[in-house]
Amino acid sequence: MSHSGSNPTHAHRQIIIGGLFVLLAAFGFSAKSILVKLAYEASPQLDAITLMLLRMAISLPFFLVVALWSARQSTQAQLLKIQDKLMVLGLGILGYYLSSWLDFEGLAYISAGLERLILFLYPTYVVLLTAALQRRAINRHQAIALVLSYAGMILVFVDNVLQAASPDLILGSVLVASSSLSFAVFMIGSGVVIKQIGSMRFTAYSMTVACIVTGLHFLVLHGPAPLNLPIKVYGLATIMAIFSTVVPAFLMNAGIQRVGAGSAAIISSVGPILTLALAFFLLDEALSFTQLGGTVLILIGVYVVSRKK
Repeated sequence: MSHSGSNPTHAHRQIIIGGLFVLLAAFGFSAKSILVKLAYEASPQLDAITLMLLRMAISLPFFLVVALWSARQSTQAQLLKIQDKLMVLGLGILGYYLSSWLDFEGLAYISAGLERLILFLYPTYVVLLTAALQRRAINRHQAIALVLSYAGMILVFVDNVLQAASPDLILGSVLVASSSLSFAVFMIGSGVVIKQIGSMRFTAYSMTVACIVTGLHFLVLHGPAPLNLPIKVYGLATIMAIFSTVVPAFLMNAGIQRVGAGSAAIISSVGPILTLALAFFLLDEALSFTQLGGTVLILIGVYVVSRKK
């Protein structure tokens, strides 16, 4: 009798813990943009692929340990099929390599606040791509949400243009929007694979793939030359690898398991607000009422699009 009475308390505790995990993950992911901008400031000759290589090289041991542990835990029935391996390979390249590279490139041209808002539009791309692939119409609620999201984005973008924030504003925005689109495709595909092999194993395997591809990209571009960077860049890359890559990835998965994907998406919506606040205090980026208004519209639109019917 006492056991059944303790279940609601246990469930409630799990929801609180899950919500806290998602919140911490959102904070970690939000800080990444700030750390990238600080690294570019510390070393003007630093390029996107070199910074990505540092981040991935420091992250790789953690993901390899989890990948090896997951492989040992797997039974014969849980072994990856050829189709699963190809999906992990393709999605790792698309979601964790290509999306990250486009994002890092874009951050060289635009503010951290604008980058986070453009990236945050990925759920709207998921809706549009899913509707196109399944050949079904977008419902009224989704249409309103999309209009709100893109109206908010236009407001923020025009505000950045008027402030003459960057001469390469369009280039940077297109790169980050491409990153967001790439991540949306990754999200659609990963849902299928995660059901087959589990979220922790998928994260570890796909991140390992991305680390290897990033290394190959660096070798093609720069060759096996030694890195000669300020010590501050290595410090920032280490913080980014641990607190904005490894820890948030596993915290987010653990949080989703406890509260569900829908609730996790809603809690994660604090991400752009955290980025705007961090960018204001740490990078001296401008924060106008127009930008805040556009951010609110984007958050409302993405919330409506993300929640379950």
